[in-house]
Amino acid sequence: MKRTKILFLISFLIINFIIGSMPCLAQEDPYDRPIFDDKLLLDGYAEAYQDENKETILARINDDNLNAFKMAAAIRVFREKYSDKVFSREKRIIEKHIIRRLNRTTSPFVQTEALYTICSMNRYKYFKSMVPPLIYKLDHYNKAVNEIAYNSLQDIIKTPTNKPREARIIFSTLRKILFLSRRRLTNVTEPDERLKQKLSLLRWSIKILGSQELRRLPKEVINLL
Repeated sequence: MKRTKILFLISFLIINFIIGSMPCLAQEDPYDRPIFDDKLLLDGYAEAYQDENKETILARINDDNLNAFKMAAAIRVFREKYSDKVFSREKRIIEKHIIRRLNRTTSPFVQTEALYTICSMNRYKYFKSMVPPLIYKLDHYNKAVNEIAYNSLQDIIKTPTNKPREARIIFSTLRKILFLSRRRLTNVTEPDERLKQKLSLLRWSIKILGSQELRRLPKEVINLL
C-alpha cells in the first residue's frame, strides 16, 4: 500500500511538472473560456428550422417543454417565413399563441423575438405595447439580446410608413429613459454602443416629429446629439 502511494505521488509530480513547463496550458483557466455563444446558438437553431413547414414551427412555439433558444428560433423562423402568409382568423389565433408565449417566458431571447414578431404581424394594433419593451432591451446586459433588440427596432422603423404616431411612441420612451439616466450622462463625452443605439433611434424620431422636440430633452442628451 505504501509503495502504491509513493508511485501515485511520483506520477502526480511528473504530470504537474509537464503542465508547468507548458505556459499556454499552465496559464489558461478553463473557466475563462466561454462554453457557448448565445447568438451563435440561437442562429444555429434558426438555421436548422429553416426547412420546416409552418405547422411544425407552430407546434414548436406551442410546446411548453421547448428550451428558450429553440423557442426563440422557432418564433424568428415563423416571422421571417410565414408571418406575412397568414390572414384573418388564423392570424389572430397565432398572435394569441405568441402573446401567450411572451407572457409565460422569462427568457430575454424569447421575449425579444416575440415582441418583434407580434409587432410585425399587426403593426397598428401592437406597436404601442411592443416597441417600448424592445427599446428597454437595449440596456440588457447580454450583448446578444441587445443586438437582436436593436436590429429588430431598425427593421421596424425602416418601413415606409414613418407615422408621427409611431415616432412619438419611440421618442417618449427614449425621453423617459434618458431623463432617468441624465446624471450619468453628464460626464459622457464619447457614447458607448448602447447609448449610440438610443441616440440613433432618437434622431429618427426627431426627424419625423420636428426639431422643436429637442426642447423636451435633457440638456445632457442635446450635447451628445
